[in-house]
Amino acid sequence: MTTASPSREPAPLRGTLRQIGHGLLFAAVLNCFANALMLIVPLFTMQVYDRVMTSHSTDTLVMLLIVAVAGLMLAGVLEYIRGRTFQILGGIVARRLNVPALQAAVVDALGGGKGTSQTIRDLNELRTFLTGSAIAVPLELIWVPLFLAVLFLLHPAYGAVACCAAVLLIVLSVITDLATRRPLAEANEAAARTFAEVGATVRHAEAIEAMGMLPAVSRRWQESQAHMSDLLDRGSSRARALAAVTRSLRLILQIGTMAIGVLLVLDNAASPGSMMASGMLMSRLLHPFEQLIDGWRQWVFALSAYGRVRTMLTNSASRRETIPMPRPEGRLSIDRLGYIPPGADRPVLRNVSFALEPGEVLGVIGPSGAGKSTLARLLVGVWEPTAGGIFLDGHSTWLWERESFGKHVGYVPQSVALLEGSVRENIARMQEGDPAAVVAAAKLAGIHEMIGRLPYGYDTPLGDTTGGLSGGQRQRVALARALYGNPRLLVLDEPNSNLDNLGEEALMQAIARAKADGTTVVMITHRPSIVSAVDKLLVLKDGMVEQFGPRAEVMRTVTPAAPKPAVRLVRAGEQP
Repeated sequence: MTTASPSREPAPLRGTLRQIGHGLLFAAVLNCFANALMLIVPLFTMQVYDRVMTSHSTDTLVMLLIVAVAGLMLAGVLEYIRGRTFQILGGIVARRLNVPALQAAVVDALGGGKGTSQTIRDLNELRTFLTGSAIAVPLELIWVPLFLAVLFLLHPAYGAVACCAAVLLIVLSVITDLATRRPLAEANEAAARTFAEVGATVRHAEAIEAMGMLPAVSRRWQESQAHMSDLLDRGSSRARALAAVTRSLRLILQIGTMAIGVLLVLDNAASPGSMMASGMLMSRLLHPFEQLIDGWRQWVFALSAYGRVRTMLTNSASRRETIPMPRPEGRLSIDRLGYIPPGADRPVLRNVSFALEPGEVLGVIGPSGAGKSTLARLLVGVWEPTAGGIFLDGHSTWLWERESFGKHVGYVPQSVALLEGSVRENIARMQEGDPAAVVAAAKLAGIHEMIGRLPYGYDTPLGDTTGGLSGGQRQRVALARALYGNPRLLVLDEPNSNLDNLGEEALMQAIARAKADGTTVVMITHRPSIVSAVDKLLVLKDGMVEQFGPRAEVMRTVTPAAPKPAVRLVRAGEQP
């Protein structure tokens, strides 16, 4: 199932492939003995016809039965162990790749991708493939020469027919590949796109329902689904047709083998027992070819899924450090920072430089599209700078090992998202967390009493779209999450966009407390009431620093907006 050298695979995939390789080798050894034992039935039949029937010896029959039953019972045990081996391999894929795949999907989503749910489906596809029957077909094909050799030993005519049959079925396998690989692969890719569209539709259900977009979205989805179904039907129909031809051809060849056996028996060139045994051996020899054609669809889908997982893991291979770093003091330095989004040809940020000392509060202002939210994401290491760098205590925030970095950084994004879990788990960043630290963060964000009024208090379940919280309440929970653990760097992107006066007052108190604790705060905002809480102001325009300095000095140079002309109501009959 590999498509490249294992040494070039991502580390999680490389280790998984190594274990799968060992498992397949073990299964191949079991298969060797199991296939050898499968010779018992044709050989037993031949001995019964050629010896027992002619000698009328019941003792011989009893001995043959004992040997045959014991051998077939052993074959059953080996078959069971082989099946369990494939199940264990499927479990290995789930255990070793689920977490790396989820992490890779999150990294992909940060870059604008949509592969989160598709990656999990691909892993399930691989697991299903490994636990199914299609994976064992190559192991069965390895032992085709054994059955051919036995047929030649019975009579060269049997072996010649078997060779011709094997060649015919190999040709049919190649034709099946040529006829179905492309449409099935395209159908698989179309299905991935369709699932991504469905996920996006569900995420934006509120806007779609409010603006009556559901019929149009449904038509687009129906068109995509119809295209996927057409591709799938085309590939599946060809595969089924060729599978039916293969099945019929196999039966015809078995009948032909029996007919040749009759002619050989009539000519005294072979025994009646060999005639019966050759038919059974021919069936056993051709069975893997039939399975190969029947299971071609599973192979195509599994290879496509593997390719996507491999690409996802390769593209998201972390270039960050793996050594946890100590708690920083909070000294922030941005040096000639530039950022060009993937696929874009012009930078969002250009030559941005400034520095903050621990305990300083910076306000970032500027018109829409100036790059303020991009700067926030770069500050917390979500995106990698295209040029320059961002350094916390002299260490790159992008390269910093993520778990230790997260312990020292708080972030409230512009679009607040709460994860599936309780209020306590969300504030504690999905960890068990110290209850005292959770309550302290909630009090600092001014939501301790609000949480006490929830149905289950801190154990109230929340989610991205559930929980019954208003937009302002969700934003304050996100603020408590950012404040949890007393971070040394706090980045707030429009943290008051949904807050009322009470919430904004709590935010101001939280910023003052963080400043007093020596936390460096970077806050993107438009409200003058929040600007008054900062020490320094950074004005961005067209992705560049227009002004930076102490708040009072920058505010003196910022041109105030021209006041709107007063509007006077004109009564009926009055001259304006």
